[in-house]
Amino acid sequence: MAARTKARARALDILFEADQRSVNALALLDDRLADGESRVGNNPYTATLVRGVVERWTDINAALTDYSQGWTLERMPNVDRAILRLGAWEVLFNDEIPDPVAISEAVTLATELSTDESPAFVNGLLARLAEVKETIV
Repeated sequence: MAARTKARARALDILFEADQRSVNALALLDDRLADGESRVGNNPYTATLVRGVVERWTDINAALTDYSQGWTLERMPNVDRAILRLGAWEVLFNDEIPDPVAISEAVTLATELSTDESPAFVNGLLARLAEVKETIV
């Protein structure tokens, strides 16, 4: 598994856990980084992802809300919401990752961790964000 793929999975774990426990994702990230047993510190991209999502939280949530058809953020499964936030940050705000790569990685996470319908939903929504990102960013 590629280093950035592992970093995405670890960032997803943090975002999902923070959402489930209603705690601050940055505080949870800091706890994981301080924990010598945690693998989060193995790849700095994990922290970049979590910090990026939290920094652009409002913009990401607004974009997901505006472009998801028939689904509110609250109605989405928690894991899908975390995957979409992660993918949206990479698509909209990280120029180092090509959009198709970010979308593919998010779809892979959805395939591994969510419902049978989730990969298509994640793919469609992130692809739409990639199409309109010049109007969002």
